[in-house]
Amino acid sequence: MGGVQNATPHDIVNTVAAAALGAAVFYIDAFTQIESAIAVLYVIVMLLSAGLLSRHGVIFVGVTCNILTLVSYTMGHGFIFDISSLLRLTVSLSAISVTCALILRNAAARTELIASNKALRDSERRYRSIFEQSRVALWERDYSSVRTYLLSLKREGVADFRSHALGNPDVVEKCARLIRTIAANDAAIELLGHVATKGITVAMTGHVLADRETTINLLDAIFSERKSLEQTGTIVRHDAETRQVIISLRFPEDTAAFDRVVVGMVDITQREMTQKALLEAQAELAKAARAATVGALSASLAHELNQPLAALTVNTQTLLKWLSRAPPNLVAVRRSAERMVRDCKRASDIIENTRRLLRQERRMPEVLDLMSLVDETCALMTPDLLRGKVDIRVESERDLPAVNAVRIELQQVLVNLIANAIQAMESMDGARKMIRIGLAQAGTTSVRMSVMDNGPGISPAIMGKLFAAFQSTKPYGLGIGLAICVSMVEANGGTLKAENAAGGGTVFEITLPV
Repeated sequence: MGGVQNATPHDIVNTVAAAALGAAVFYIDAFTQIESAIAVLYVIVMLLSAGLLSRHGVIFVGVTCNILTLVSYTMGHGFIFDISSLLRLTVSLSAISVTCALILRNAAARTELIASNKALRDSERRYRSIFEQSRVALWERDYSSVRTYLLSLKREGVADFRSHALGNPDVVEKCARLIRTIAANDAAIELLGHVATKGITVAMTGHVLADRETTINLLDAIFSERKSLEQTGTIVRHDAETRQVIISLRFPEDTAAFDRVVVGMVDITQREMTQKALLEAQAELAKAARAATVGALSASLAHELNQPLAALTVNTQTLLKWLSRAPPNLVAVRRSAERMVRDCKRASDIIENTRRLLRQERRMPEVLDLMSLVDETCALMTPDLLRGKVDIRVESERDLPAVNAVRIELQQVLVNLIANAIQAMESMDGARKMIRIGLAQAGTTSVRMSVMDNGPGISPAIMGKLFAAFQSTKPYGLGIGLAICVSMVEANGGTLKAENAAGGGTVFEITLPV
């Protein structure tokens, strides 16, 4: 009788009964003189057979029942039409058609409901699979009761739950008791120390709610009707071990869904311990760095004070020599004494500048005329130049702009470079030793000062690490001088570089902003 679908034995029995009932209705309607709408009973035929038939089968049965109704009417009345018989015919045909339409709509709704239920079951199955197999600790918790209680507090006039909780400590404990844990995955059980899943609600309340501040934050989020919450907190495992965790949850839009809220926790204890160890290591490193800085500054002072103290010694010896003459040469004595004062002041300036560095005080730059600075430095280095038999020549462009720098630092750089040049030419017996200091403008924004000697130069292997600390080309050198020079020049906004000259010797070039 048309298309059929998967059916149970009960559906088959109903369909057989429907066929028998249909035959009986047709016989009574066609061959008896009963004046009533017998054909309406075809509705029962359709209802009984609907469980077995497909959509097309239902339509086929409905059309068949309508045809049988018309045939029965023709056989009983011929072509004589009266109002009562036509009315009964219309009622029967309408009932059959409406029933057919309702059966079809019910079948469509039933199909849609089955598909929806299947999708819901699949979704639930996927959710359960993710929930159980996730390595993130997950709990399903019922916050419906505590939400109802918190909203009742709001209706009673409580505006700030945190302040209310601090003033009423029992409120937090009461709220904690209203929270139930429905389920927990394996990762959650493992995080708690393999606590028994039986009685999980009690276990969770005793462990996860151990951190009062975390609990207040959670309750305040529900009280304020926030959409989500993420915070760090503390939990206590079954073996009494404390763990640091990140707690994350999102509250549902539907308030009725507060009975199953998923809470995620990630164990960050190892990360926090590593961070703590790192901070401790950094503190120790800072101590070591300060110790190294003190050592470097000690080496720097030993290096920087060597020259003024040596000059002070020479001038003292010279003064004593002029005093030992008969009569004493007081003019020469006065000059030596003035140089001694100058060298003492320079040593004092070096120590004061180092103290400023240690105290991290702001350095005091000033406008400097490089030509006068070079002349003053050459005068300071005169004893070293005479002792080393070194000539010095200064060449400068006209109208050279001034620079803004710390005088003592820039002068100390120049002293170091001249002293290094003198020491580099010590082995040149018989040859003329010469240091050339050049001052020139480098572009529109900077000035270049070069110190060049005619010594043996620097080997390429040493040149690459020339400015590194504790790297020295001299047998008894500290290797700190050039490192200090670089830091001082850079602190004044300039650069320092070195290269071997084409005709022999080494050139150190300082570039400073005007």
